[in-house]
Amino acid sequence: MVQVCLNGNRTAADGVGIAMSPEEMARSAAQAVAAGATSVHVHPKTPCGHDSLSPRVLAATLEAIRARVRVPVGVTTGAWAEPDPTARLARVRSWPVLPDFASVNWHEPGAEAVAEQLLAMGVGVEAGIWSGTDGAARFAASPRGPAVLRVLAEVTDPDPATAEDSARALLAELGQAHGRPVLLHGEEGGTWPVLRLAGRLGLATRIGLEDTLVLPDGSRASGNARLVAEGLVQYGSFQRSS
Repeated sequence: MVQVCLNGNRTAADGVGIAMSPEEMARSAAQAVAAGATSVHVHPKTPCGHDSLSPRVLAATLEAIRARVRVPVGVTTGAWAEPDPTARLARVRSWPVLPDFASVNWHEPGAEAVAEQLLAMGVGVEAGIWSGTDGAARFAASPRGPAVLRVLAEVTDPDPATAEDSARALLAELGQAHGRPVLLHGEEGGTWPVLRLAGRLGLATRIGLEDTLVLPDGSRASGNARLVAEGLVQYGSFQRSS
């Protein structure tokens, strides 16, 4: 499985190609799926470009993307989009259109309650476990661990020289991860080393402009479809060579 992460918390200041409107997100998602992505992770955004959990913003984004693709579509529930845990939970409860899955960062305040609410609504949960946080320990103790869709092992080390070691350390922290599937990915300079490690280990991964703006050779990617196409080459090559 190779998921595309369309935009993350990037803005138009990061350059042409960052999908900001529902229409841009839908177009980028369709191109990425045509290139081989098997699911979509997106950050719905306000007209001003801020990540949002607003039911109106989320509904418009999901409807636009689903009109163009037939793969699972997931969204963020990151605390930066709604810092107050009570307000974040209320936002999730008010969603009139539901994503197929949503990522919940286990180190954030209120994560357990958000995950519980999503599961009650029939939404799959990606348990976001960030390196450098206590997320793995919290998840290990979570009664909701066995019910999540998968674990999103997020390597926050941006150094290409050390990201693979950081990824291996995070996987060791996760242990059996309640027996749930693991999607391993990196960010910025660590994106490609961690993607190749995921290929060697036979783990799911993701790629897209949320995680990196550049191809393995350091050149600027033209968009998510280009990143997905190159990601599949890198991922598959390392699977075959292992």
